[in-house]
Amino acid sequence: MVKGIVWDLTSYFNAFNSPEMKSFKSEMNGLISKMQSATGSMGTLDAKNQAEWEQLFIDYEQLTKKISHYGSYVGCLHAADANNEDYARESAEADSISAEFSKIDTNLKMGLKKASDQDFSSFCKREKLADITFHLTELRTDAQKTMSSELENLATDLSVDGFSSWDRLYNAIVGKLGFDMHWPDGRIEKIPMAQCRSLMQDSDRKVRQAAFEHGNHAWEKVEDVCAAALNAISGTRLLLNKHRGFDHFLDVSLLQSRISRKTLDAMFQAIAECRPLIQKLGKAKAKALGQEKLAWYDCEAPLAIPSLNRYSWEECVGMNEKAFSRAYPELCTFFKSALEKKWVESEPRPGKRPGAFCTGSLLTEESRVFMSYAGSLSDVSTLAHEIGHAFHSSQLNGLRPFKQGYPMTLAESASTFAEILLAEGILTDPEASDAQKLNVLTGSINHGIAFLIDIPIRFNFEKAFHEERMRGEVSVSRFKALMTEAMQNQFGELLEENGANPFFWASKMHFYITGVSFYNYPYTFGYLLSRGLFEMFKREGSDFLPKYQNFLRLSGSDMAQSVAQKALGADLENTDFWKRAIMGHEPELVQFEELSKKVLG
Repeated sequence: MVKGIVWDLTSYFNAFNSPEMKSFKSEMNGLISKMQSATGSMGTLDAKNQAEWEQLFIDYEQLTKKISHYGSYVGCLHAADANNEDYARESAEADSISAEFSKIDTNLKMGLKKASDQDFSSFCKREKLADITFHLTELRTDAQKTMSSELENLATDLSVDGFSSWDRLYNAIVGKLGFDMHWPDGRIEKIPMAQCRSLMQDSDRKVRQAAFEHGNHAWEKVEDVCAAALNAISGTRLLLNKHRGFDHFLDVSLLQSRISRKTLDAMFQAIAECRPLIQKLGKAKAKALGQEKLAWYDCEAPLAIPSLNRYSWEECVGMNEKAFSRAYPELCTFFKSALEKKWVESEPRPGKRPGAFCTGSLLTEESRVFMSYAGSLSDVSTLAHEIGHAFHSSQLNGLRPFKQGYPMTLAESASTFAEILLAEGILTDPEASDAQKLNVLTGSINHGIAFLIDIPIRFNFEKAFHEERMRGEVSVSRFKALMTEAMQNQFGELLEENGANPFFWASKMHFYITGVSFYNYPYTFGYLLSRGLFEMFKREGSDFLPKYQNFLRLSGSDMAQSVAQKALGADLENTDFWKRAIMGHEPELVQFEELSKKVLG
């Protein structure tokens, strides 16, 4: 009944390892080698070599398109068939190619690092570079926080078998980790750890609790390895930060996220000031579950809503199409086109990696959406989310590669906005049942808990952990204490006794990602920004949509707060914007409480 569709990747290459692909890869590697040599021997930008440096930046952008094309293709293949050894080897090789490509980036920065202000200013005014002044300035600023070219290249080489190997080790261990699931009927079954989270989303609290407790028993067996990996990752990161001249470990994340510290502080200050409403969201969820308080394993739990069926793939498509067509016809047209072109991979089958993502090629300006559709409303929403990402990319088509690279803080804007459109479409659909609407509202309440309680917990834990790691390695017992303390502080009186998860530092893969620092708060940033965008949409109607699309098109061209100011007139450095977005949960909370009584009794 559920089924789904399989994507078409032939616009990338006719087939894996085809002559076409091998030729492309050979040419790409040759260009990388050539550019490494050219950028490494050019020297510092000055008045005499500006034409040569200009051409190198242009060539770099063209090579970026090829890297994007190849990496996206290999990523798609490996995700759809994770057990294929050929794809796994190619994925590992793609990582090595990416590392080689990053050396060019280092050389470009070195060329700008010691350039005089006058030479750099005149360089930015050159005809083919004038529209990427922001990006060149960003590169130059970043270059001030680099080691020598030799040391940066050494760090890149060591990363493959050193820094990033801890990430791979963690994933290898987790991939083989299982636990004994004690079912309420007395059965004991060996379950892969990858399924633990879905079991903690079961409507039966006994199932959730058993998965939580026995899953943590399994994490306890590998806690020393996890602690070693996390200590090594953060220790390496802090050491590199020191040698690169960063004053604070958050500075790297702020650069990656393209936000000011003032913007970050404003968002978290708004969350703190809206604590009473956030507590109400949690209390309403607990009451609907028939509880006084919440344990960690209750946060994502669905309600036991009667008369809810699984949705077929056709129903999923129809729900998204109906919601998009009513609110945003242009998004609906794009959605239908993506399906017709087979840009979506949703068929559930063995061997696919878990999760969902959107990827794409800068060369062909096409996107691909990956997921495994199982028929839940969450899966319906996932399709909307990933299509939102693809729509975002489509708004950047035609721009040069420098302008298509947007930060993670803005990456979730269009995706979450599309999710909200779907939810609103169902809530305002006269044909939707109360049970369906309550299911949607439960998702909204769960999102509120996730982004306003869960993500701040991750941020505060990681911040506290880095502060301690600066003084030396952190012990397993200390990891547990830091995580428990972060949970107790954020949940407050909502948290049930012994309801914290002291092993969340081990079980959350995001803490082990080496490529991005503080892979947490951008999710809350994107979520609240999207809700702020939707509030503007409700006030302004269809007149807002051109502004929104301009916002998406500018997303890769400036700091996040500047993009919002230019396109929308929104001040993200002021707590008022974030508070309005958070307080927008109030009407949903009222409706949730009313429907909970009506449907659940």
